[in-house]
Amino acid sequence: MLKFLIFIAAAFILYKLLAGDLQKKKEVKEKESENLAANGVMTKDPVCGTYVPVGSDIRIKEGETVHCFCSYECRDSYLKKLETGK
Repeated sequence: MLKFLIFIAAAFILYKLLAGDLQKKKEVKEKESENLAANGVMTKDPVCGTYVPVGSDIRIKEGETVHCFCSYECRDSYLKKLETGK
C-alpha cells in the first residue's frame, strides 16, 4: 500500500512539472510573437488573432490599412463582416 501511495505521489509531481513546463513554453512563444509584432516583422490576424508575417500572401487593403490573414477562411470571414456592416 505504501508503494502505491509513493507511486501516486511521484506521478502527481511529475505531472505538475510537465504541465508547468508546457505552460512556460506557451508563454515564451506568445511573448516572442508579441516581440516580433512590436518590431514590425509579424502582425496579428484581425479575425483569429494568430500572428502572421507582414508580407503574407493573404491580405487585403482597406483604405491606407493593409490587413494580413493566416488563411483564406479568416479573410473571407473578415470580408463578410465588412459587407454586413460589422
